[in-house]
Formats: sequence, C-alpha cells, structure tokens
Amino acid sequence: MWDFEHRPLARELAGRYEIDRMSPSECAQRLADGRADIGLIPITSLAALPGLQILPGCTIASKGRVRSLLLVHHARQPLSDLRSVAADTASRTTLAYARLMFHKWGNPDVPFLPLAADLDRMLDRADAAILIGDPALLALEERHNRVERTGEELIYRDLAEEWRTLTGLPFISAVWAAAPGISLDESITEDFIHSRDHGLANIEALAQEWSARMPIPESTICNYLTSNIHYVLDEDCLEGMRGFFGMAAECGVLPPYTMPVG
Repeated sequence: MWDFEHRPLARELAGRYEIDRMSPSECAQRLADGRADIGLIPITSLAALPGLQILPGCTIASKGRVRSLLLVHHARQPLSDLRSVAADTASRTTLAYARLMFHKWGNPDVPFLPLAADLDRMLDRADAAILIGDPALLALEERHNRVERTGEELIYRDLAEEWRTLTGLPFISAVWAAAPGISLDESITEDFIHSRDHGLANIEALAQEWSARMPIPESTICNYLTSNIHYVLDEDCLEGMRGFFGMAAECGVLPPYTMPVG
C-alpha cells in the first residue's frame, strides 16, 4: 500500500481509488456482495466465493519461516497426541493450513477451540495454541520471559516453515482479487505492482513507522518485512496455491476449487 499512503503518488491514486480498511475476510465479503471492486483477501475465500479474479503479481506469502503464524504446545506432548487446540480465529486461511498439517501429523480430528489470542489463557484451556499476526510476534519476543515466569517448556512451531517441510510448497496467505465482472486492465495491475515495489524500497521507513505503534523493536519489524514475508505472486506461489487447494478439497477442509489458468 506504499503508493496509496505516501507521496508522491498518494494524491494521484486517491483520484482513482477509494480506499477502505478492514480485515481480509471482510474484504472478501464486500467483493462477494458488490460493495467493493478490489480487495486483499485470504486465499480460502477464492474457494468459498467462486468467480473472484486474482490480480497478477502481488501476494502475502512465506517461503520459509514466517514468525507471525505459530503453533505453541507443551513440550511433553507430541503432535499426534494433542487433544485440543485453542485457535485465534483471526485468519481462516491459517486454520485451514493447520487442519491439513494435523492430517499429515496423524491427528486429523483434533478439535479447534476459538479463543482470544492470549497464550497463557489458551494453554490453560487446551493442549496447544495457534497465534496469528502481532500476537505471534509478541509471543516470540516474550518467549524467554515466559520461561522465567512459569518454568514451563513450550515448543514454538512456525506454521509456514512446518508447511514447507511437510509439502515442499510455500505458504500463501493472501492475494489481491477483484469482484466478478470487474475489468482488470493493465494499469490497475501496474498500480499495485509498482506500489509493492516502492514499499519494498522503503522497508526501513515502514519499520520505523510501525515500531512506534507496537511494542516490537524496529529491527525485528525490519527483519520480518525483509526476511519472512514474500510479496511476489510468482510461479512457485501459484503452484503452492494449487497444491493447497488440492489437499484442502481432498481432506474436506475446503470445497473443490480450480485456479484459473494464466
């Protein structure tokens, strides 16, 4: 979103786009009911809402460790023996990936309990916890403090890294998509790709901006934006999405979905 929020292009783009900010799942719903033309959506919405068009070029993905998607569990319990998982419901896509991984870990029917993203409370109620986004990053920052405070040994599993280990595929969280019937001309695609590239050229400024808003060091944010997140919807990511949708349909996690060619 760099060009949409910063000079010199923000004013020009404001004349062509009206920007509303909300969760990715709400973006998808607005595309489905006609209240929006373009949105950053979780990839599970592509299967749930047929007819959405994927904008070429941009994604939110990880090809290794992502750090902002964690499965945390007691060290004494192997994955196959976990009896319950407390799940932050902030991302249905992450939970779908987790479901598929539990199939591969030999524990396909473990129940997910929806709970607010508080690690201590989650582990009081369940054998494991799924943390997504800022709560996951904060949990990693507080990991050593928690050991000193509780004396409890926990295992912190990076879900994107686990997915890559299990499948050889990248972890794709979100893509830009357009509502059915919207004409995606080349200029729209270029606006988003150029904004992505200009954002990547200003990572240090973004890290400084966001470190003032959250209790995470600027260096951690900078490393996260440069090393953990992949932003280009390349062939590797497209293949990762095809693999994800195929496995999700096979396991009954999502309805069947065939990605459009091209």
